[in-house]
Amino acid sequence: MNTFLRMATGLPGAVIITLAIFLLLASVIAHHQDVQLDEDRSVQINVTRQIEDRSMDRPEDFQRPVLDQPPPPPPMVSDPSFRPSMAVQMGDMPDLRGADLDIGTGFNPDRDAQPLVRIPPQYPGRCQRTAREVETVLVEFDVTPEGTVINPRVVDSSNNCFNNAAMRAVERWRYQPRVVDEVAQPRFGVRTAIDFSLE
Repeated sequence: MNTFLRMATGLPGAVIITLAIFLLLASVIAHHQDVQLDEDRSVQINVTRQIEDRSMDRPEDFQRPVLDQPPPPPPMVSDPSFRPSMAVQMGDMPDLRGADLDIGTGFNPDRDAQPLVRIPPQYPGRCQRTAREVETVLVEFDVTPEGTVINPRVVDSSNNCFNNAAMRAVERWRYQPRVVDEVAQPRFGVRTAIDFSLE
């Protein structure tokens, strides 16, 4: 219903406005029919450039371009495999008969305990509220001849909330045992610092 009402009022208004504009233009044209336009003052603008061909007028002015000299050919290689020369100049060997030298074997079978597997600790979520950016726990433990970690204990800690997480991580570590005279020995008092950083 609303659309019909708009059409009923809008269509006659549009017809009246159109007729008014038409009558206004017709009266303007009727009054100015006797006006003569000024003479034609059109200007011709040529935007194309005229090219003058002078090569036909004076052929002696034409010069051929000078080409660059070609590069010299690469040096000839006599050996196609490109192997370097293997000629070696041998000098005299020094006389070591009277020298007292201890060269050694270069192999020492004795060694201290070496870490094999170090699983990083899990950051405890309950400690996040009281933690600083980096917390450090210093742990001391013993290594058995089989390479397992026993007797972990906390020596120093910047925040006690991280102690249990550090102990759990250390208990899962594995070491190469200490070797003395080619026999695996226990290693006591290994200390390491574990850092907890808040990411």
